Amino acid sequence: MPDMLAALGIWNWVILGLLLLFLELVTPGIFLIWIGLAALATSLFAFTGLSFIASWQMQLLLFMILSVIFVLIGRRYFNPRAQNSDEPLLNRRADQLIGMRTTLEEPIVNGHGRARFDDTLWRVTGADLPAGTTIIVRKYLDGLLQVEEVK
Repeated sequence: MPDMLAALGIWNWVILGLLLLFLELVTPGIFLIWIGLAALATSLFAFTGLSFIASWQMQLLLFMILSVIFVLIGRRYFNPRAQNSDEPLLNRRADQLIGMRTTLEEPIVNGHGRARFDDTLWRVTGADLPAGTTIIVRKYLDGLLQVEEVK
Protein backbone atom coordinates (compact mmCIF):
# COMPACT_ATOMS: atom_id res chain seq x y z
CA MET A 1 0.00 0.00 0.00
CA PRO A 2 2.75 2.53 0.75
CA ASP A 3 4.19 1.85 -2.71
CA MET A 4 0.80 2.50 -4.30
CA LEU A 5 0.42 5.75 -2.35
CA ALA A 6 3.91 6.86 -3.33
CA ALA A 7 3.37 5.93 -7.01
CA LEU A 8 0.44 8.31 -7.55
CA GLY A 9 1.68 10.85 -5.04
CA ILE A 10 -0.30 14.05 -4.80
CA TRP A 11 -2.87 12.90 -7.36
CA ASN A 12 -4.23 10.38 -4.82
CA TRP A 13 -5.74 13.28 -2.87
CA VAL A 14 -7.20 14.94 -5.96
CA ILE A 15 -8.79 11.67 -7.10
CA LEU A 16 -10.07 10.88 -3.60
CA GLY A 17 -11.47 14.40 -3.19
CA LEU A 18 -13.27 14.34 -6.54
CA LEU A 19 -14.60 10.83 -5.87
CA LEU A 20 -16.00 11.90 -2.50
CA LEU A 21 -17.57 15.02 -4.03
CA PHE A 22 -19.18 12.83 -6.70
CA LEU A 23 -20.50 10.42 -4.05
CA GLU A 24 -22.00 13.39 -2.23
CA LEU A 25 -23.94 14.23 -5.39
CA VAL A 26 -25.41 10.74 -5.79
CA THR A 27 -26.15 10.00 -2.12
CA PRO A 28 -28.41 11.89 0.28
CA GLY A 29 -26.92 13.88 3.13
CA ILE A 30 -24.27 16.51 3.47
CA PHE A 31 -21.31 14.71 4.97
CA LEU A 32 -18.96 13.45 2.26
CA ILE A 33 -18.53 16.94 0.86
CA TRP A 34 -16.48 17.98 3.89
CA ILE A 35 -14.20 14.96 3.69
CA GLY A 36 -13.84 15.49 -0.06
CA LEU A 37 -12.88 19.11 0.50
CA ALA A 38 -10.35 17.96 3.12
CA ALA A 39 -8.79 15.63 0.53
CA LEU A 40 -8.58 18.46 -2.00
CA ALA A 41 -7.07 20.76 0.63
CA THR A 42 -4.51 18.07 1.44
CA SER A 43 -3.59 17.92 -2.24
CA LEU A 44 -3.09 21.69 -2.25
CA PHE A 45 -0.76 21.44 0.74
CA ALA A 46 1.11 18.59 -0.97
CA PHE A 47 1.44 20.62 -4.20
CA THR A 48 3.23 23.37 -2.29
CA GLY A 49 6.14 20.99 -1.79
CA LEU A 50 6.67 21.81 1.88
CA SER A 51 9.18 19.38 3.36
CA PHE A 52 7.10 18.47 6.41
CA ILE A 53 4.23 17.26 4.18
CA ALA A 54 6.35 15.25 1.75
CA SER A 55 5.74 11.80 3.24
CA TRP A 56 2.42 9.99 2.76
CA GLN A 57 2.16 9.48 6.54
CA MET A 58 2.17 13.24 7.14
CA GLN A 59 -0.29 13.75 4.30
CA LEU A 60 -2.61 11.15 5.84
CA LEU A 61 -2.32 12.84 9.24
CA LEU A 62 -3.06 16.24 7.66
CA PHE A 63 -6.05 14.73 5.83
CA MET A 64 -7.49 13.32 9.07
CA ILE A 65 -7.05 16.62 10.89
CA LEU A 66 -8.58 18.62 8.03
CA SER A 67 -11.48 16.15 7.78
CA VAL A 68 -12.38 16.67 11.43
CA ILE A 69 -12.05 20.45 11.15
CA PHE A 70 -14.12 20.64 7.94
CA VAL A 71 -16.87 18.37 9.32
CA LEU A 72 -17.11 20.44 12.51
CA ILE A 73 -17.26 23.69 10.55
CA GLY A 74 -19.79 22.21 8.15
CA ARG A 75 -22.04 20.98 10.93
CA ARG A 76 -21.80 24.32 12.71
CA TYR A 77 -22.69 26.53 9.76
CA PHE A 78 -24.65 24.30 7.38
CA ASN A 79 -26.71 22.06 9.70
CA PRO A 80 -30.33 22.16 8.49
CA ARG A 81 -31.63 21.15 11.94
CA ALA A 82 -30.03 24.17 13.55
CA GLN A 83 -32.04 26.65 11.48
CA ASN A 84 -34.78 28.53 13.26
CA SER A 85 -38.30 27.63 12.22
CA ASP A 86 -41.34 29.85 11.95
CA GLU A 87 -43.33 26.87 13.33
CA PRO A 88 -41.17 25.48 16.17
CA LEU A 89 -44.00 23.34 17.61
CA LEU A 90 -45.02 21.79 14.29
CA ASN A 91 -45.46 18.02 14.73
CA ARG A 92 -45.07 18.40 18.50
CA ARG A 93 -48.74 18.15 19.42
CA ALA A 94 -48.24 17.67 23.16
CA ASP A 95 -46.07 20.78 23.41
CA GLN A 96 -48.78 22.75 21.60
CA LEU A 97 -51.21 21.87 24.40
CA ILE A 98 -49.17 23.55 27.15
CA GLY A 99 -51.20 26.44 28.53
CA MET A 100 -54.49 25.22 27.03
CA ARG A 101 -57.62 24.78 29.13
CA THR A 102 -60.21 22.04 28.94
CA THR A 103 -62.48 19.98 31.19
CA LEU A 104 -61.68 16.55 32.56
CA GLU A 105 -63.39 13.77 30.64
CA GLU A 106 -62.56 11.19 33.32
CA PRO A 107 -61.71 12.05 36.94
CA ILE A 108 -58.12 12.13 38.11
CA VAL A 109 -57.87 9.27 40.60
CA ASN A 110 -54.55 8.32 42.20
CA GLY A 111 -52.88 10.98 40.05
CA HIS A 112 -54.13 9.74 36.64
CA GLY A 113 -57.11 10.66 34.49
CA ARG A 114 -58.12 11.68 30.95
CA ALA A 115 -58.97 14.95 29.26
CA ARG A 116 -60.20 15.69 25.73
CA PHE A 117 -58.41 18.18 23.49
CA ASP A 118 -60.16 18.60 20.14
CA ASP A 119 -60.82 15.03 18.99
CA THR A 120 -58.19 13.27 21.11
CA LEU A 121 -58.38 11.85 24.60
CA TRP A 122 -55.11 12.50 26.46
CA ARG A 123 -53.78 10.89 29.62
CA VAL A 124 -53.27 13.50 32.32
CA THR A 125 -51.65 13.52 35.72
CA GLY A 126 -52.12 15.82 38.67
CA ALA A 127 -54.00 16.20 41.93
CA ASP A 128 -57.18 14.12 42.28
CA LEU A 129 -60.09 16.01 40.66
CA PRO A 130 -63.63 15.05 39.65
CA ALA A 131 -64.75 14.76 36.02
CA GLY A 132 -65.93 18.06 34.52
CA THR A 133 -63.33 20.15 36.38
CA THR A 134 -61.68 22.87 34.28
CA ILE A 135 -57.94 22.23 34.04
CA ILE A 136 -54.91 23.85 32.44
CA VAL A 137 -51.91 21.99 31.02
CA ARG A 138 -48.65 22.98 32.68
CA LYS A 139 -46.17 20.46 31.30
CA TYR A 140 -45.70 17.40 29.09
CA LEU A 141 -43.48 14.67 30.49
CA ASP A 142 -43.11 10.97 29.70
CA GLY A 143 -46.29 10.75 27.64
CA LEU A 144 -48.48 12.45 30.26
CA LEU A 145 -49.88 15.96 30.37
CA GLN A 146 -49.32 17.43 33.83
CA VAL A 147 -52.35 19.52 34.70
CA GLU A 148 -53.76 21.57 37.53
CA GLU A 149 -57.18 22.93 38.36
CA VAL A 150 -58.14 26.39 37.10
CA LYS A 151 -59.43 28.43 40.02
